[in-house]
Amino acid sequence: MSFTIAIIGRPNVGKSTLFNRLVGQKLALVDDMPGVTRDRREGEAKLGDLHFTIIDTAGLDEGPKGSLTARMQEQTETAIALADALFFVIDARIGLTPADRAFADFARRADKPVLLLANKSEGKHGELGAMESYALGLGDPIQISAEHGEGMGELYDALSRIVPESEDEEEEREETDEERANRPIRVAIVGRPNAGKSTLINHLLGEERLLTSPEAGTTRDSIAVEIEHKGRGFRVFDTAGLRRRSRIEEKLEKLSVADALRAVRFAEVVVLMMDAQHRFEEQDLRIADLVEREGRALVLAVNKWDLMEAQPGQISMLRRDADHWLPQVAGVPIVAVSGLMGEGIDRLMQAIVEAYAVWNRRVPTSALNRWFEGAIANNPPPAVSGRRLKLNYITQTKARPPSFVLFCSRADAIPQSYLRYLTNSMRETFELPGTPVRITLREKANPFAHKRKRPN
Repeated sequence: MSFTIAIIGRPNVGKSTLFNRLVGQKLALVDDMPGVTRDRREGEAKLGDLHFTIIDTAGLDEGPKGSLTARMQEQTETAIALADALFFVIDARIGLTPADRAFADFARRADKPVLLLANKSEGKHGELGAMESYALGLGDPIQISAEHGEGMGELYDALSRIVPESEDEEEEREETDEERANRPIRVAIVGRPNAGKSTLINHLLGEERLLTSPEAGTTRDSIAVEIEHKGRGFRVFDTAGLRRRSRIEEKLEKLSVADALRAVRFAEVVVLMMDAQHRFEEQDLRIADLVEREGRALVLAVNKWDLMEAQPGQISMLRRDADHWLPQVAGVPIVAVSGLMGEGIDRLMQAIVEAYAVWNRRVPTSALNRWFEGAIANNPPPAVSGRRLKLNYITQTKARPPSFVLFCSRADAIPQSYLRYLTNSMRETFELPGTPVRITLREKANPFAHKRKRPN
C-alpha cells in the first residue's frame, strides 16, 4: 500500500500550491483568498525517487458544530487519520500565529511523524518567520517555497528518512499492467449548482466523503474518489456547479468552473445531473452540448425524483423530452434517481457501464459498408448545382468516440442534413445510442490529376 502524507495547516499558507507541485499538475485550485480548499483531495506524488500519496486538506479552522467550516475540519481530521505522516505548513512571511500554535498541538496528538514546512521562505522576511517556528516544538523547520520550487532538496532529505523504499521496478511494472487491464471507468458528475452531485457520490461511497449543503456552490475543486460497484471500478469526479457565463462573477468561481471543464475533458463518461423539478433548462442543454463537442459518452441523471408526484408514463415522458431537446445525442441513456434516498443508483451505474461500452465500440468494415450502400440506396445524396454527389465508401478510424471517414467527391457540397441522416441511421443500425458519432469527409484523390493534357 502507498505511503500517505496529509498536508495540514491553517488557511492560506500554501498547502494546495505544495500539493500541485508534488503531483506535478495543477489539480487543486489556488487563490489568495483563504478557504479555497473545502474537501480533501488525493494525488500520486513524486519527489526524486520517492513515490507516495499526498492529501490536500482544508485549512484547520474552528466553527459551530454542523456548520460548513466544522465539516471541513472533520474532512481534515479524517485525512490525518488515514495518513502515515503529516506535512505541517506555516507561512514564514507572516510568522507564527495563535492558530499555528493551537494546531501544532493538534498535529502532535496525532502521534505520527510530522515534518514542519516553513513555506514562502524566500527573502529576508521568510528567514525570520522560519526561525520563529522552532517554538512549535516540531523539530527543525524545512524552509521551502512551494510556488518557486525552492527547498525541495531539503524536503527530499527529510522525507527519505520516513518514506519506505519503493518496490523494485519489475514488481511495479507488473502491478501497472494489471491495473491497466482493470482500469476503472473515469466518470465526471456535472450539472448546475445544487443539483445533488456530491450527495449522489456520498451515497455511492456509503459515507460523508464530500461536503454537501443546501447552499449552492459548496463544491469548488473537482474531487476524485474511487468507487467499486458490483465488482466494477469507477473513478468518479465531483465537480463545481456550472452556471451561465454571465452569472459567473467571482474569480474563484471562474477557477472552479475551469476545473470542472478539465474534469469533463479527462473523463470517459459524463453524468449530467438535472433537478427533477427544473429539468432540461437552458444551462442543462448547454452542458450536454459541451459534453458532445468534447466527444465524451453522456448519461442523464434526473435527481430528486423522490420529490416528484407519482404519475403514470413519467419515465416515457423523460425519454421523449431527452430526444426532443438533445437530438445531437439521440437515444442518450436517462435515469431517474434520488441521491439522498439511494433510489435508481443501480440503474445509473449500469447505464454508465453500457454508455462506456458503446463509446468504445468498433464496427467491422464489411458490416459498415453494407449499411452504407443500403443507406445511400434508400436515400441518395441530393444533387448540387445539377451534379450528383458521389459517396464512395466509409471506414472507422477510431473509437472513444466512434469516428468514421467518408470518402467522397466534393466534400464541401454535402449538406449537414444528409450527414445527420447518415449519423442517425448508423446509431440505429449499430446500436450507438447517446454517444457522439464523428463523420469526417475526405475527397478521394483523382488518379489522373497529375497527368497533363497532351498538346494537339
